[in-house]
Amino acid sequence: MMNIQKGKSEFLMGIDKIDQLTDWLNEHHFINGVAFIGRSNVGKSSLINSLFGKKTARVSNTPGRTRQVNIFSFIVEDRVNKKEKTFYLFDVPGYGHADVSKEMAVNWQNLLDTFFRLCSEKVLLLNIQDARHPLQEADIVFQDYIKIFDLETYVLFNKVDKLKTQSERSLLRNRMPEIYQKFKWVKQIHFTSAEKGDGIPAVEQAIVEYVMREAT
Repeated sequence: MMNIQKGKSEFLMGIDKIDQLTDWLNEHHFINGVAFIGRSNVGKSSLINSLFGKKTARVSNTPGRTRQVNIFSFIVEDRVNKKEKTFYLFDVPGYGHADVSKEMAVNWQNLLDTFFRLCSEKVLLLNIQDARHPLQEADIVFQDYIKIFDLETYVLFNKVDKLKTQSERSLLRNRMPEIYQKFKWVKQIHFTSAEKGDGIPAVEQAIVEYVMREAT
């Protein structure tokens, strides 16, 4: 049985300059790990913390708080063979942010372009979306954009616990065929709640299976 060691993730650096990110990625071209990205205020930081341990990522009520590519290490423990292996975790700035300056939005876009263009093909991309508002325009635009980089991608529909009424849950169920059709190139789709823990064990195992597979 293998699992992510909670609370053992280590913050390595945050990069907000294109040339610095370019140099770092060129020096670490064959690294193995996972990157998280999603629309602003979708619960990305809370989801990271539920998977890797509290206080890994900084949680804020202000959309667009992640303003740089934050790089962490994390450990996968093989309890049967009593072994550990270290991988990389990337917390990437969000998209669809309206309340930022034009200059900052351009810098974020350039950071994203640089990251996805140069990052190792052994990096798994987890695209976080809101289960209450599936197929938002910003999410569809991002999916069309990310396809060209040929990274293995999973979609996580977060905040399923916020679907309080029968009509809200029915809306998501009714849109499932459309969701699967739109994201048919995506390898896996998960439904999660960072707050309640729904779906978190399945996502953890999906991450572990991917990084260990790519490590061989």
